[in-house]
Amino acid sequence: MAVDAVPSMIDAFVTRADLADLALFIWASGASTAAAMLLRELAAANRRFDAFVRELHRFNARHADD
Repeated sequence: MAVDAVPSMIDAFVTRADLADLALFIWASGASTAAAMLLRELAAANRRFDAFVRELHRFNARHADD
C-alpha cells in the first residue's frame, strides 16, 4: 500500500510545481531516518558499555580479597 502511494505523491508535487517542497520532504525524511538509526546505535552502545561496567564490577568484587 505504501509503495503505491509514493508515485502518486510525487506526481501530485510535480503537477503543482512544488519541487522545492518535494526536495524538502525527501531531505527531512532522510534526516529523520538517519537520526533514528543514530539513536538506535547509541542505545546499543550504551547497553554494551553497561554490560562491560557490570562485568568489571563483578570481577572486582570477586578479586577484592586478594
